[in-house]
Amino acid sequence: MTGVVVPVTRLDAVLWDMDGTLLDSEKLWDIAVRELAGELGHEMDDAMRHALIGASGPNALHIMFSGLGIEPTPAALDEAGEWIERRIIELFQDPVPWRPGAQDVLADLHADGIPMALVTNTKRSLTEYGLDTLGRHHFGATVCADEVPHGKPSPDVYLRAAELLGVAPEHTVAIEDSPTGAEAAALAGCTVLVIPCEIAVPEAPGRTFRDSLVGLTQDDLRGLILAR
Repeated sequence: MTGVVVPVTRLDAVLWDMDGTLLDSEKLWDIAVRELAGELGHEMDDAMRHALIGASGPNALHIMFSGLGIEPTPAALDEAGEWIERRIIELFQDPVPWRPGAQDVLADLHADGIPMALVTNTKRSLTEYGLDTLGRHHFGATVCADEVPHGKPSPDVYLRAAELLGVAPEHTVAIEDSPTGAEAAALAGCTVLVIPCEIAVPEAPGRTFRDSLVGLTQDDLRGLILAR
C-alpha cells in the first residue's frame, strides 16, 4: 500500500554533541576566542561571542573576521586558526569539566548497550583531547566537522554518524545545546533533545527541551522517539 506513514517506534542510537552538551568546554572556547580577538587588536562583545557558539572552526573564524572588520585573507585565517588551536590545546591539558548529569547518562547508556556516536563541529585534532575526558570506549563512532563536506548546521556530520553506526537517523536521538547543532540534527532526520548551555535555542517542531541531563534515562529517550 502506498502513502502509508510507518511510525518510528524504536531507539537505535544516541548521537551526542560535545562542547556545551557533554563537556562544559564552551567556557574554554570563550577564553580562547576572546584572547584571539585581542591578538587581532579588537575586543569581542557578547553578541559576537554568541554567534560563534556551535559554529565549525572555519565558519567561526569567518564570522569573527567579519564582525571585527578584518579582511578574511587565506593567510590571516590560517594564522588565526593555528593560534586558536594552540591555545585550545593548552586549555584542554587539564580534564575538561562535565556538564551536569552527562557523565552518569553516558555511562548508563553504554552499560545498557545503546549504540552512541560523538558528533561535533570541533576538528579532529582538538576532539581527541575531549575524548581523553569522555572515554573513547563509550562511542561506536566519532565524527568531526573537518571529516565531512560541511559542518553544522549542515546535516552532514549526523548523517555520517548514523551511517557509521548502521542506523537510520529517524531511529536516533541527537542531544544538542546550540541552535546550530539542533538545526543540523533536525535536517538529518534525528529526534532532537536540546539541553541549552550558553545561549537560548529557539523552539521548533521536533525539538524537546530539558533543563539538564541529570536523571535522563533510556526510557526517556525512547519516549521522545515514540512521541514523534
